[in-house]
Amino acid sequence: MALTRAFKNAVHQRRRKTPIVVNGDMAVAQRAGDVTGLGDGDEGYVNIDRMRHTVTAGAGRYTCKQTADAPTDSGFDKCLELDCTTADTSIAADEFMGIDYRVEGHDVQHLKWGTSDAEYLTVGFWMKCDAAVAYSTGFINSDNSRHIRSLFTTGTDWTYHCIPFIGDTNSGPNDDFGEGLRLRFIFHGGSNTTSGTLATSWESTTGANQHVGGGSFFAATTRSIKMTGLQLERGYFTAETMPPFQHESQQENLFRCERYCQVVGRDGDASYQNIGVHGLGIGSTVVDTIQPLHPPMRIEPSMSNSGNLQASNGSSGFAATAIAITTVSNSRQSAGIRLTVGSGISAGDSYRIEQANASTSVVILDAEL
Repeated sequence: MALTRAFKNAVHQRRRKTPIVVNGDMAVAQRAGDVTGLGDGDEGYVNIDRMRHTVTAGAGRYTCKQTADAPTDSGFDKCLELDCTTADTSIAADEFMGIDYRVEGHDVQHLKWGTSDAEYLTVGFWMKCDAAVAYSTGFINSDNSRHIRSLFTTGTDWTYHCIPFIGDTNSGPNDDFGEGLRLRFIFHGGSNTTSGTLATSWESTTGANQHVGGGSFFAATTRSIKMTGLQLERGYFTAETMPPFQHESQQENLFRCERYCQVVGRDGDASYQNIGVHGLGIGSTVVDTIQPLHPPMRIEPSMSNSGNLQASNGSSGFAATAIAITTVSNSRQSAGIRLTVGSGISAGDSYRIEQANASTSVVILDAEL
């Protein structure tokens, strides 16, 4: 009897040395602790690394946090937790709320999408919710504007979900550092995402076909979602045949996260931690420096910051009024950083850019998808 393609995928496919999903165990959260008041617009990456909050503004609000809860004897000890804090039952047509995991195009070339040999890709994850609710997940072939969706139903206990998706024979992601594939969980949507027919096979991306039959996370303030153990595996698998989650050490996990986000000046490390190497005074108000990036980031990073910073010559501190990327010295290997102060800098002298007696002050370098 000839082997079916599904059986061949499930039994004979070799796994990657590193998992496709970075931080699927939700263990790394570089940016922040609990984040409240989410839901008033597109939020981006707010808490747990690599998990993007994609939202359109509505009345609903929620909190995101990293929680010490996980399935018993699973090898996990943390999860992503979402808690509804303001309900929204008058849902506008364009409302949307979900979590994206975005994958670089060169990381999914082995799936052979865009050919007649396109491979299945199976999604696996643990989820625990406040009630049995139908939510949806699926993929967006980002370079070619195509998608596929599936519903799943949550439970009040930790439940393992395993959902295989057939490969897209029509077109495949570009082989580059850009976004090639998007795994999207939808937890709330208006009629712009629910009024069509659920896209259970690959088709041109159609908004109305994304969340048909799906429920709303904002239905009540009792709504809660916990998720961990997110993995993507090449091949067709069921819950019984899905390969075990590829656990990595905290060091390995953080290193892979830092391709996309690096935080300089971690909470509690020190009160005068350096930002970059020793810098050079430019005129009377500017200090330029570079921050070496290990590992190199996906692209030249952008930057944000919080807390008080200063320039220091070892005896005096000069409070920062602004800090920004300098594009002339910015690269994947080192971030160019310019600190501006009110006055007091001597051109050509050496200065440190540092926390101003504030251990919570950080600079966030971002190269996310």
